[in-house]
Parts: sequence; C-alpha cells; structure tokens
Amino acid sequence: MRMNILRAAVCAALFVFTPLLAHSQDVTLSSLDGGVTLSGALVSYDGEFYRVDTEYGVLTLDGSGVYCSGPACPNLEGYVAELSIAGAQGVAGILLPSLFERFAQKHGYDAAREVTSDTDFTIVLAQKDGGTAVARIQFDLGTSDYGMEQFLAEDADLAVSLREATAAEQSKAIETGLGNLNLAKNARILGLDGVIPIIAKNNPVAAISLGQLSKVLSGEISNWQELGGIDVPIELHLRDAGAGLLQKISSEMLTLDQQFAPSAQRHTRDEALSDAVSRSPFALGLTGLSSLGNSVPMSLLGGCGFPFQATHEAVKTEDYPLTAPLFLYVPNRRFPKVIREFFAFLSTPEAAQIVADDGFVNQTPLEIPMNSQGERLANAILQAGNETSLSDLQEMVAELRDGQRVTTTFRFEPGSSRLDAQSRANVERLAEVLEAGIFGDRSVTFVGFSDGDGGAAANRKIALRRAQVVETAVLREATLFDPNRMGVTSKGFGEAMPMACDETEWGSRVNRRVETWLGPLRPPEQPEPPLEASENSAATDSPQPEN
Repeated sequence: MRMNILRAAVCAALFVFTPLLAHSQDVTLSSLDGGVTLSGALVSYDGEFYRVDTEYGVLTLDGSGVYCSGPACPNLEGYVAELSIAGAQGVAGILLPSLFERFAQKHGYDAAREVTSDTDFTIVLAQKDGGTAVARIQFDLGTSDYGMEQFLAEDADLAVSLREATAAEQSKAIETGLGNLNLAKNARILGLDGVIPIIAKNNPVAAISLGQLSKVLSGEISNWQELGGIDVPIELHLRDAGAGLLQKISSEMLTLDQQFAPSAQRHTRDEALSDAVSRSPFALGLTGLSSLGNSVPMSLLGGCGFPFQATHEAVKTEDYPLTAPLFLYVPNRRFPKVIREFFAFLSTPEAAQIVADDGFVNQTPLEIPMNSQGERLANAILQAGNETSLSDLQEMVAELRDGQRVTTTFRFEPGSSRLDAQSRANVERLAEVLEAGIFGDRSVTFVGFSDGDGGAAANRKIALRRAQVVETAVLREATLFDPNRMGVTSKGFGEAMPMACDETEWGSRVNRRVETWLGPLRPPEQPEPPLEASENSAATDSPQPEN
C-alpha cells in the first residue's frame, strides 16, 4: 500500500514536470505507461530510488515506478552499493572495519579487503561462497580534520571524527544540504574514548593535575622536577596537528593565546606515539584509552587532590575529565538498503561488543550500586562547604541508598541550556532502553547537581530545573514508554556531591550534571510539571531571576 502511494506520487510529480530540457541529459525517467518523462543528471541510485538533478532541483524517484534510459542508467540487476568513509585512523581504520565485518557475518555476507595502501582500502561485501558483490565500502584514512574536509566537499559519504564539528563546519553542512550536524541523526556516536597522559613503566611520577598537564602541553613546565620527579627535561610526545583527540585537548586545556610546545615530538599514529613513550623513561605523551600499548596511564587530579582513573566506567559516565565521543557524521541522504541495515546494526548489542573488543568504550548502560559510590560520597563529605549541611547530605543518601546509578549521564554546553553532543545522543539511547523495558519494574529518577557558585537554595532549584529538562527530553523521545508505570521523577541536590573543585572551568562543568538512578518501584509522586530551562539557567549555576 505504501509503495503504491509512493508510485502515485512519483507519477503526479512527473506529470507536473512534463516539459523537457532542451539539451541532452544523463538519464530520462519515464512513467510505466510511457506518458510522462523527466530528464536530468543522475546524482545517485541506491538500488531502489533514483536521485536526479533536474532544472526543478534534485528529485528522488521510486525506481519501481519508472523506466530509465540514457548513458548513466545503472545496471539494475548487478547493482552494487557504493560508500566512502574518510577520517580518523583509529576509528575508520580499526573500529568501522570490525563493525562491517561483524555485520556481514550476521547478515550472511562474505567480507573481503582490497588494500591499496596503509591509508586506502576497500571492504567488499558479497553473497556467500563467491557470490556477487552487494556493497563496496572505501576507506580513506587520515585525521579528523581530513575526514571533515572530505565530507563537507562531498568527496566522502561519511566522516569519522574524534572531535565535534566546529561552528564553521556546521554552517557549511547546512549550506550544502548535508544536514544539521547538531542533530543526533547526523552526528551519530559510535562509542567513547578517553584522552590519557601516558609515561613509561619506570617513571615514578604517577599523577598529574589538569593545571599541570596544561602547562606541560604549552611548554610552561618542561622539567620533571616541577612535577615531583627528578631534574631532567620532559620529553613531550603528541599526535599531528589534525588529530581529533589533540584538537579536543587544545580546545579544553589551552587558552586562545597558548600553543602546544614547539619542542614536542609529533606522530602520525597513536600506536607509534605510545611505543615511543614506553621506550623513554623521561617521556610524557597523550593518547587514547584504546591505544595504550606498553605505556602506563597517569592518574588525573581534577582539583582538591581528587584522582580520576581512565576506567571504562568513568569514561562511560563522563566522570573522567577528558572523555571524547567517536563521531560518525552522516548526511541527509537516503542510502542503499544494505547501508541502512548497517546503520541499524550499530545500535545492536553485537555492535556494542565490537566497540569494547576494539578497546573503545561502548554506550551500553551499566548499573553502579550505591555501595560502589563510597569514594564519591567520601569526597562529597570532605568538600562540603558551609552551604551544604549534614541534613542535605543525609537527605541525598536517603533518596539514593537503595538505588543504582546508571552510567548514562547528561551535561550541558557551556553557558547554555542545550545538552551537549554526547548527552543529545544519550537522550535517544535512554529512550530506547525505557521503551524496551530493560530496567524492568523499577523507578527512574533524574538527579540534578550544580557547581558551588551561588547560594544553596538557588543551586538546588537550578539542579532540579536541569533534571526536569532532561526528564522532559527523554520522555518526549520515548513515545512508547508509560512513565506512570515506573514512577519517573526528578530531584535536585545542588552542590551536595561535587566531582571536582570549582577552581577550574572543567571542575565547575563536571559538577553541573544530571545523573540517572534506578530504585525500587514506588507509588508515583505528584511532581511539579517539568520546566523548560531558560537560555542560561540550566547550565550556568549563577542564580537566575524567575519569569
């Protein structure tokens, strides 16, 4: 029925566009009765639909409702889907090929590689036992910058990046019709990685603060003695300039007038960087959690001496300071059926396992029991100021003591009520989990926290508002979920459980968050209606006037 309606719509469009172009075109599409024709340059054919650039614009037409004639008409019986991917080596060169190969195995295809060079290869999906090819996926490896350049120039169908698209890239994508790269459908997140300072095994300096690391990167600290080690120069190792993880570090840890130390040794691959650091007792480098090799990770001190280890759990909750999403940028375009099936496969448990097997952090929600929160609770007590009373802490513990924290955490863009890129993806993912009933018959509480700027009462109000914004976003997405059955609610505890001190911008930002907690099923409360945040009040913890 749906296809018949679509065919009728195509015929109607062809009737409207009956006038022919005066000059020769690549293809001419004719209705099945031969009474209506449309000519244009063939943009693409996905095995089902034609995209044709005509004098009326680019039109998408159902191939089953038309005949095609002209030099550019595809071979309908021997159609092979074509896809090109460009970008970051670790993800595009390791993770995505693994995902395609597992997808092929699940769907009954053979997968073979045709290697042109270290940075250029093709994966061919074909029917089993020497059957015909169904798809060719070409990989062009480089940096995140390179991937975005190829994508925006439409020289690659997909881009892999370890950083979020810049404002200029987002604008260009909209101008060229690729889509809004702020939307989760265009900015898919394959998994997460952590950016880790690394040293050799025999280096006695085991921890470094965010402030110290920033100064090492800029060259202000150049001797191990300044970090508590011996009096020898620091041998700094970094990736090449276009690497996404390095750009993320630059934007988060260096000021506008700072640059990376010119003496740093540069590497084109994470594996080479890690290997060089592991062989030098005086080296310090930055790499991803997935590329540690034989080097040793240093602990990060986020302020007040509170240490952060780059565990998979800490990266998944984004409690680790330097967490990096793995972006797959996808245009507003209809892809061939086999590619659409691959996109659907990316949301499956099998794909999540591949992400973990390749050394990255998948986004499958985990549950952390309250009795595993001891270090966080101890830090909350130690850092509690005059604004946080014993009764505030007791109230928080009483609310959460029988619950389990879910690793799905929400944070906001700086100075805005807009969820950041990872959190926008988390909204969709948590909505899917709720609709699937994975949490069973347990209550769901969105728990908001604030930084310490401002009074306690105002911060609790802001934290609650933040939690309500997340609750509204998740329930709006989870259209098949009945919130009354599980007693979904929001709570705000202000500055009662800081993750770090507010002495740094990162410390304030990590404290401004919404956590997801599961608890025993209870009679639903009658909460205040969820509030839409004002432009600044949901993310900036300075008290805001009420409208």
